[in-house]
Amino acid sequence: MNKLEIGLSMLYCLSEPFKNMAKHIVEAEVKNIEIVDDGFHTLNKKRVMALKETGASYDIKFSVHAPFADINIASPSHHMLKAMLKRLEKSIKLSRMLEAYMWVFHPGLKTGISMFYPQADWKQNCKTAHILYKMAKDYDVRIAVENVPEPYPFLMKSVDDFQKFYKEIDVDVGLVLDVGHSNLNGQTERFLNTFQDRIVHIHVHDNDGTGDQHLGIGYGTVNWAKFAKLLKENRYCGMVVVESVEHIKESVQKLKGLVS
Repeated sequence: MNKLEIGLSMLYCLSEPFKNMAKHIVEAEVKNIEIVDDGFHTLNKKRVMALKETGASYDIKFSVHAPFADINIASPSHHMLKAMLKRLEKSIKLSRMLEAYMWVFHPGLKTGISMFYPQADWKQNCKTAHILYKMAKDYDVRIAVENVPEPYPFLMKSVDDFQKFYKEIDVDVGLVLDVGHSNLNGQTERFLNTFQDRIVHIHVHDNDGTGDQHLGIGYGTVNWAKFAKLLKENRYCGMVVVESVEHIKESVQKLKGLVS
C-alpha cells in the first residue's frame, strides 16, 4: 500500500447477525472493510467464501481484527494459552483465505497472579507475539499489534511499552495505532512521531478522555486537525479505519475531509 486509504470496521454492528453485517459492507461508503473475528461475526470457511464473493463483486479489500474476548496472549496458564493459540491460528488461516491485507491483535494482560511472578507475563507476551508472527509468516499474512486503552491491565499501552517490546523482539510485527486509545493517555502525537517506520495501520474513533467510548469522530476530545497534520507531515501511507460505534457515515465523511 503506497498511499493513505480509508476503511471502516464492522465493530459498530457486532451485536447484529453476520448476514446483517454483510449488508452493511455493501452499503459502506469505503472499499476497505475490517472484519471483527469474534462474537456473532466469528469467521468460518463458509463466511469467508461469502465475504470473498462480496469483495469481488464490489471491489472491497479486507483486514481482520483477531478475536479478543477472553484472549490473553500473556496468560500464565499453559493449557489456556494452548487453546488461545489454536483459536488465533485459525483466525490467521481464515484471514489468509480471505486474502486480508492485515491481521490485528491485542497484546497480553496482567492477571490476578502477576504480582507473584514479576515480568513473567511480559516475557510470555513477547514469546507469544513471536509465535504469532511465525504462524502468520507460514500463512503469508501480515500482522500488527494494537496499543490498547487505559485503565485496563494490558501490558502495552504507552510509547515506552512499545519501545521496550520492539527492543526485545526481532521479528517484523507492525504497530496498529488506535487514536482513541492513545487519546486516553495523551500520547497520539508521540506515537506518530516515534514509530513512523512501525505504524502500518490506524484505527480512529473518539472519546471524552475518560474511557474507551468509540464515539463518532468529532464527538470527543481528540484533536483531529492536529492528527491529520501529523499524518501528512509523517507521510503516512496505509489504512485509516473508522472504528466508531455511532455516527458511522458522518465519521467516514469527516475523516475523508480531514485527510484529503
